[in-house]
Amino acid sequence: MHIETLKIFCDLAELQSFSKTAERHLLSQSAISQQLAQLELVHKCQLIDRKKRPIELTKEGELLYKAAKDILDRYEQLKSELNTLKSSAASRINVAAIYSIGMHTLPDYVKKFMVNYPKVNVHIEYFSGRKIYELVLSGDIDIGLVAVPKRDKRLEVYDFEAEPLVLACSPKHPLAKDSQVDVHQLQFERFIAFEKGAPTQEWIDTILQRYNIVVRPVMEFDNVETIKRAVEINSGVSILPQTAILQEVAGGTIKALTFSNENFIRPTGIVIRRGKVFGRAGRYFIELLRKKA
Repeated sequence: MHIETLKIFCDLAELQSFSKTAERHLLSQSAISQQLAQLELVHKCQLIDRKKRPIELTKEGELLYKAAKDILDRYEQLKSELNTLKSSAASRINVAAIYSIGMHTLPDYVKKFMVNYPKVNVHIEYFSGRKIYELVLSGDIDIGLVAVPKRDKRLEVYDFEAEPLVLACSPKHPLAKDSQVDVHQLQFERFIAFEKGAPTQEWIDTILQRYNIVVRPVMEFDNVETIKRAVEINSGVSILPQTAILQEVAGGTIKALTFSNENFIRPTGIVIRRGKVFGRAGRYFIELLRKKA
């Protein structure tokens, strides 16, 4: 049995769907069915009841699922420990962050870290939150930084910075004459949003719904930088983390207004695969990130 086959079987058991499992592994449904058939042939038993919807594990399947999870956890721990042993003074920490955190918040932490570990390379890549979870769980990334973190029994999740949310608008917008705004003034405003399904946008939608505010979404983007460009040309207003627009506010291209109703924030978090082993430098970097929280 290959490790990848066990991963596919575990995902099939958890997702209860051939199509969703195929999508996660970038394979066809036929390939997933063939992997399952091979497992059943090797063990000479039926592992999944295909007649039920959603599909369910048989008793034999439940037994294999528990054993496979244990094998996969042990294998990931082995990889972590081997990587730690191979690490040296000139090691590397792989970090994945959503764009706003990676560009505007993380650099100060890296500078502080390098004072004590100047030979350790902190390699930062930018991805969507969904992709970061996948990379952390697969072991391809050591540390993930996401907005509105979700809990997962396979992950250790720690609070990071609680970022103040402000109204971002063009200096030409009528609201820009004030330094503070009531959230009710956003009623029916042209609004530039994060793409649907983005945790930050879902968080902002919850705030607006709490105050019974209806905005008019005119544009949706997958990153904060593009949203800022649309705000600068007065295409609409947006609600953004204050840290992400400091440069534009200083340059006078965006006006940031605090809310008079309450101090709205966006929670962010540190995600690490449960059981992952870090060397001294990695542990120090995590401690540094957690101190702010």
